[in-house]
Amino acid sequence: MSAGAGPAHPLLDRVDESAVMAALADMVAIQSVNPFDEEASPGHREQEMADYLCDRMEALGMAVERRDIAAGRPNVCGRLAGSGAGPSFMLAGHMDTVGVEGYDDAFVPRVEDGKLYGRGACDMKAALAAYLEVVRVLHESGTELVGDLMIGAVADEEHTMIGSKDWVPNWPRADAGLIGEPTELAICPAHKGQTCMLIRTFGKAVHSSMPELGENAIVRMARVIAAFDDYGDELKTREAHPLCGHGRFSPGVIQGGTISSAVPDFCELEVDRRMVPGETEDQIIAEYRARLDRLAETDPGFRYEIAGPTIGVGPLDIAPDDGLVQALARACEQVTGAPPPITAFPGGTDAPNMGFPCVICGPGALAQAHTVNEFVETRQLADAARIYLLAALALTGTA
Repeated sequence: MSAGAGPAHPLLDRVDESAVMAALADMVAIQSVNPFDEEASPGHREQEMADYLCDRMEALGMAVERRDIAAGRPNVCGRLAGSGAGPSFMLAGHMDTVGVEGYDDAFVPRVEDGKLYGRGACDMKAALAAYLEVVRVLHESGTELVGDLMIGAVADEEHTMIGSKDWVPNWPRADAGLIGEPTELAICPAHKGQTCMLIRTFGKAVHSSMPELGENAIVRMARVIAAFDDYGDELKTREAHPLCGHGRFSPGVIQGGTISSAVPDFCELEVDRRMVPGETEDQIIAEYRARLDRLAETDPGFRYEIAGPTIGVGPLDIAPDDGLVQALARACEQVTGAPPPITAFPGGTDAPNMGFPCVICGPGALAQAHTVNEFVETRQLADAARIYLLAALALTGTA
């Protein structure tokens, strides 16, 4: 641990780096690849990760709830009860990982040069291991909390977020929360949202030897793409969010036609729109329609459809001066000896779905996530556990 600001809390010395590393190694070895649109099966589901977490949390004195969101795909929640006189705080995160194509020995954890390697090492089983270490220290030290401390582990963050979307109607909420996605221990109280939509164009199919008798849906989609060519530049002229900056737009997937000897009567384009806090899905659809309707004015046969969203992740926007952010900043500074960066997280997270204020802060670098050489620095792993411990004490009203 680096020299921090002010006197160190006595419980920090109880954090055992080897214990956190052992828990992380256990979890890396558990295959919990997201099945995406396929049927969940062993190795491609969260069930085994949930088994491990439930066993560990129960052994550490937590009351545990578990519920399948889909077959083999549970959410779990552990609660270390306080006296009831203080606020509750949740350490939350996802159990699934992305796939491992081209990744040799992805589920064989290894430690080398101060790094622990393996799929999920930083995204985000490192944080889950740090959460367990926080509870171990509190449990074994006999610390009596004032408010409740919870660990929430969800399914399917890497795809459609069915786990966190199930949280509000079915699971306990906290007064504040933290999600340990990899930020290299920077504090991220904001991130953009993501909405992916399908734009469809229609035509009239005929034999390609007589294209003048048909209407080509792909040609019409080319006009759509051209009509959106300056949309990204327009977004950059709008007022920027202080942390997230400007919205973004990108065409991502296009499909149309069936055989080359037929004029296609259908084409579909999937577009990705990154929303800054304050923007809404309805607003974005209206912006799409305005551009598409202008095309229809110059082409009486132009027909289109907007469908989706195929992906919908809300933006996150917690003020930097919020008490949750400041408590985490003080914990980071005490552990690392320097004020942490406070910035926006580049990607989307489960945080907006949880139903209570959440901030992103975790060990590991996002640049390592989803690669075929994923790792987390063991120093950051131990520091994360210390930061989370101090934050838990402060945010449950115990410290």
